[in-house]
Amino acid sequence: MVESLYGPPGIAYVYFTYGMHWCMNAVTRREGFPSAVLLRALEPVAGLETMRRRRGSGVPDRRLCAGPAMLCQALGVSGRQDGVSLSRGSLRILQDPQPRRFKIRVGPRIGITRAVDWPLRFWVENSEWVSRLSSSR
Repeated sequence: MVESLYGPPGIAYVYFTYGMHWCMNAVTRREGFPSAVLLRALEPVAGLETMRRRRGSGVPDRRLCAGPAMLCQALGVSGRQDGVSLSRGSLRILQDPQPRRFKIRVGPRIGITRAVDWPLRFWVENSEWVSRLSSSR
C-alpha cells in the first residue's frame, strides 16, 4: 500500500495501523516524492445517518470524525480506497462553495514518538470538530 504515498498529488494514501485502524492521508507533492497530509478530523455536514450507523448510535456527532481512525470508520474508508483520486468519485475533498475565513492554529504533532515538537499539526481555531488537542491549544 505504501506505493500510493509515492503517487501523484490528489490521491488517497490509506494504511492500516496498530493492527486495527485505517488512516487516510491526502498525497500532496509530485509523483515519486513521498509527502502527504494525515486527515485527523472533519466536520460532518452530510451523510450523518450513515456515519452514526458506522460509528455506533451512542457516539455524539462531535465525535463521529474526531480522530484519524474514527474519521475512516465514519466514512467507510478501508484499504480499498488506497490510491483513489480525491477529486472525483465517491471519496472527494471539495472546495467550499462559500469560502469562509478562519484563523489557523499550528502546533506539535500528537500520537507519535519521534519529532513530536515539529509544528506540523494544523487546525481551525476554536473548532469543536478538532480531534484530540495537545496542551498548546
